[in-house]
Amino acid sequence: MGSGVSKPGLIVLLAFLAPQTLHAACAPGTLEVRTTGGVARFGVEIADEPAEQAQGLMNREKMAASAGMLYVFPNPRRTSFWMKNTLLPLDMIFADSAGRVTRVHEGAVPGDLTGIDSGPDVRFVLEINAGLSARMGIAPGAVLRHPSVDVAGQAVWPCTP
Repeated sequence: MGSGVSKPGLIVLLAFLAPQTLHAACAPGTLEVRTTGGVARFGVEIADEPAEQAQGLMNREKMAASAGMLYVFPNPRRTSFWMKNTLLPLDMIFADSAGRVTRVHEGAVPGDLTGIDSGPDVRFVLEINAGLSARMGIAPGAVLRHPSVDVAGQAVWPCTP
């Protein structure tokens, strides 16, 4: 029993796919988070315009476990988020210009108008379903990889080797 692919054929196939896998990891719609326990990959929507950032994930009733929204700010800043009209509980992952996670806010409550402070010098915010950051080991010190982080020119984990 087998797949019909010989070991040499499998090695050639893996060698062929490896560069494509690396490229896919740095596609605009994909974000990776490297933690001490491994790498988590999310399909992301990008919010880099003020109108997109104001709308965020409001009024959505569901989101796939492998999905999220990446907020990209033009410059590092302190910002605040709230959950007005947001129906999903979320984890918010705040990162600096280098893509280094500086803070994680777990379990933001749907509809809550209390401000969630990013902390200083935040350039990126990743919103994912509540509970995933703890389950995946995403904590301060984890690192984001995405083309938007590379554009900042300071990426700890760049898209290009």
